[in-house]
Amino acid sequence: MEKLQQKIEELALSQGACLCGECDLRFSPIKEQPTLHYAFSIAVKLSDAVLSSIDGAPTFAYFQHYRAANALLDQIAFRMANEIERLGYNAFPVAASQSLGKNAPYQGILPHKTAAVLSGLGFVGKSGLFLTEQYGSKVRLATVITDMPVTSKRKIIENGCGECTACMRACPAGAIFGELPKTNGERNYDPEKCSRYMKEHFQDVGRGSVCGVCIKVCPKNRL
Repeated sequence: MEKLQQKIEELALSQGACLCGECDLRFSPIKEQPTLHYAFSIAVKLSDAVLSSIDGAPTFAYFQHYRAANALLDQIAFRMANEIERLGYNAFPVAASQSLGKNAPYQGILPHKTAAVLSGLGFVGKSGLFLTEQYGSKVRLATVITDMPVTSKRKIIENGCGECTACMRACPAGAIFGELPKTNGERNYDPEKCSRYMKEHFQDVGRGSVCGVCIKVCPKNRL
């Protein structure tokens, strides 16, 4: 089984992922398919040059780059799922930007950050963003859930924000609380407030929560 796990991980990296980890979620986010409780977490790195173009407000370049990163993640997850099924298991690729629709616009099938943390790829910061040791918060995430047994190769990483509140102070929407994530899963930022501010003030740039200011100011990113 370890060889199959390695095979899927190598596929993800060969298709453009910068990181790939695995974990046992201990539950299936799809109630109709309780055996799908294992996960592959994948990340792609965002461009330093594009992120450096953000100066207090999002840019067209960042909005387009954000969408391209999501598209790449979805392609990688799709191919991983196909290969897992070819190997005789079931797989469900969870889109990079996901939503359960009008009734739960800021909730998805599974928080990508949950799988990424359990896979030992990084931690959730005070911004609500996922931070890796290698790339800080300069990443986008996607997940493939499966019934193919996998074992995490990494230890869970302790939160490294310390006393820093740079993201909270820089957020133009005031949507970041400046607190560490709650252990009960409650968010430490307000996604609705973030999205609403983006739509009200940056309509000419794009839709939704793609501001990027919190990424730009994070000292873990070394831009």
